[in-house]
Amino acid sequence: MVDTIEQFGKACHDALKRKPGPPGRTDVVSMLREVLLNHELMDKTFDENTPERKILYEDPELGFCVLAHSYKGAKESPPHDHGPSWAIYGQVSGETSMNDWQLVSPASADTPGKVKHKKSYVLKPGIAHVYNEGDLHSPTRVAATRLIRIEGTNLEKIKRLKYEAV
Repeated sequence: MVDTIEQFGKACHDALKRKPGPPGRTDVVSMLREVLLNHELMDKTFDENTPERKILYEDPELGFCVLAHSYKGAKESPPHDHGPSWAIYGQVSGETSMNDWQLVSPASADTPGKVKHKKSYVLKPGIAHVYNEGDLHSPTRVAATRLIRIEGTNLEKIKRLKYEAV
C-alpha cells in the first residue's frame, strides 16, 4: 500500500516501464483503485482549496502526470480524446456520468470531428477507467466531485482537436 502520491507516482513509473502501453495502464488502473480507497491519503491530497486541476506528480522520465481535480459544482465537458496521449480517471468522491462516443468523421484543425453516442456509465468512488489514445468520451458532473486523473503527458502542452455530437 502506498502512503504518498510520490510513492504512487513511482509505482506507476515502474508499472509503465515494465509493461509499456495498454498492459501497463491496466496495472496502473488496479493500483489507482487502491489509492482511491485510501481515505487518509485522499484527505491529505484534497482540501477545500484544491483547484479544478493540480499536478501532484510529473514523471521526469516517462512524462506522465498524476493530477487532482476538484469540481465545486456541476460541470460538463464536450466529447474529446486526449490527442496523441491517454488518460486514466479515478473517482474519489461524488459521481461522474461518462459517455463514450464513436467517431463518425475525423476532426481537422479547421473542422470539428463528428461523433455519435455509444454508451453511458457512472464512475463512483473507487472506480478507475482508462481512456487509450483515440478513445472519445465526455464527462458530466451534476454536483461537487473529486478525482485523481493520470495523463500520459501533460495535456496542457498538447493541442487537441474538437468534436461534436451528431
